[in-house]
Amino acid sequence: MARFKYTGRDRKGKKQGVINAASRREAMQKLKVDGIRVLEMTEVAESFMTKDISIGSPVKLEHLVIYLRQFSTLLKAGVSVVESTNILAEQTESKALKKALTDIEQELREGKPLSEAATKHQKIFTPMFINMIHAGEASGNMDETLERLAVHFEKQHNTRAKIKSALAYPIVVGILAIAVVIFLLVSVVPTFVDMFADFGGELPAITQFVLNASDFMQKFWWLIVLLIMLFIGFIVFIKQNKNTKYYLDYFILRIPIFGKMLQKAVLARMTRTLSSLFTSSVPILQAMSIVENVVENEVIAKVIRQSRDSLERGQSITVPMKKHWAFPPLITQMIAIGEETGSLDAMLGKVADFYEKEVENSTDRIKALIEPIMIVVLAGLVGTIVTSIMVPMFEIFNQVG
Repeated sequence: MARFKYTGRDRKGKKQGVINAASRREAMQKLKVDGIRVLEMTEVAESFMTKDISIGSPVKLEHLVIYLRQFSTLLKAGVSVVESTNILAEQTESKALKKALTDIEQELREGKPLSEAATKHQKIFTPMFINMIHAGEASGNMDETLERLAVHFEKQHNTRAKIKSALAYPIVVGILAIAVVIFLLVSVVPTFVDMFADFGGELPAITQFVLNASDFMQKFWWLIVLLIMLFIGFIVFIKQNKNTKYYLDYFILRIPIFGKMLQKAVLARMTRTLSSLFTSSVPILQAMSIVENVVENEVIAKVIRQSRDSLERGQSITVPMKKHWAFPPLITQMIAIGEETGSLDAMLGKVADFYEKEVENSTDRIKALIEPIMIVVLAGLVGTIVTSIMVPMFEIFNQVG
């Protein structure tokens, strides 16, 4: 999408601005529709400062869910797709979604189907969304498809919220513990160094350790900052490469306590997405390819890729799953039953319901377990530093007394 700076006139007089369009001709047509007669137009070169920068989807899941539910309601009420898109573009609170819907409305007015118009905004509308909309257009059940998508993204949002809630507490307390320890080592402990030096006696091992840590922190704080930055950069680099990301995802799934919860979340996402795609009559091989990119875990994605290859060879999709530790018997057995009875979408939906509930239960258990552990860890760190200062001070007071 290019940007064009224009000068023109409308009924109120001279007007200037910037418009986004695929081409100069399209920009002229858009302005003409808005009642603006263009006098001058130049393309704006996109730079680092002007281009849109976003990490992941620029639209929150809750905004997408609201959009889908409202869209479904409008279609059920007999409002056309074009008019519904126009209404929703005006109502949405998301700037990114508003911009995308405005562009899509223009495409729809030119006669393009919604599935084709949405492909230009794949940061917002995923391949799953586009394929399900395409299937809905073909079957004439757009309102039902949109409702199904809303349910899918709503459940996905709830599962993510549970995971974030479970991980937030230990992360926040961990950062707080590190900040408190650094503050004590840099600001508090150094004030006692001269006192301990005048004491002259041999300091307890715990005190000497804390003093050495404080001295290291003050002299080489830059090295610690550098190591943290290098670690973050290393993780980002690993995540950008599929081969290295596989080992990172493998490690994440094997982490004690948290690994099982994250494994269940990935399996819930996989089965829910497959169920939604199959219910919307998306071809199974195409659905498997979509899910491979949706699960966001290379360990599971690799097995899905192998399952698709197994299906192409005329075998069951459960063959590779049965051989992999990340897929419990419940999934393979339910999928096998679904294949035999022709109710694969329903079976996958039941599995998704089960694992979504399991994620909810796991997060509740983890929060109940982690909270006292983190409090003990924080108290232990601060207590160690305080003890290292108090022990020699008691000895000094005894000598003075």
